[in-house]
Amino acid sequence: MRQISSLVQDPAFFEVLLRYDQDLAAKTREAGCPCGGPLHQAHYDRKPRGGACAGAAGSATATSRRLSYCCGRDGCRRRRTPPSVRFLGRRVYWSVVVVLVMALEIWVTERRYRFIKATLGVGRQTLARWRQWWREAFTKTQFWHLARAAFMPPVEVTRLPASLVERFCPRADDRDGLIALLAFLGPLTTLSASG
Repeated sequence: MRQISSLVQDPAFFEVLLRYDQDLAAKTREAGCPCGGPLHQAHYDRKPRGGACAGAAGSATATSRRLSYCCGRDGCRRRRTPPSVRFLGRRVYWSVVVVLVMALEIWVTERRYRFIKATLGVGRQTLARWRQWWREAFTKTQFWHLARAAFMPPVEVTRLPASLVERFCPRADDRDGLIALLAFLGPLTTLSASG
């Protein structure tokens, strides 16, 4: 539990996530719009919960900004939002919080719940929504239907996301593995794929 708390309070970790997102955004912008038009910046601010990122990339605002683009061609103006390792769709909590808290959720005692509530601000109703999403909505996405075939032996669906965390992060302090897991979930972070 304390490892999660220290991780989400570490500005250096959020700087790494921001740089990863910036790389994804650069690739999206280079690809341009499917109509052939140029992409212009259309970033927007988010107010994510569950972690402190002050100081990352110079300011908390830079870290909490969702990188996005808009087609510059008249008549199109289509938004192109790249995948993200910081945000998990429209959820208001950082993606790392949604993944790690739910990975521990099956072992949450009343004492651990109080710690989660006090340090991350995640309430019981939010935990229930996340549990339902991981066990029901996530497993029905086209992304999961295609991605689950890459795991052998198969990932235990009844233990999601803990079973995914175990595959990507063999050690509790494996930050690279955690970033790889967040990148794996990246296709779900765009509006079109998060259903």
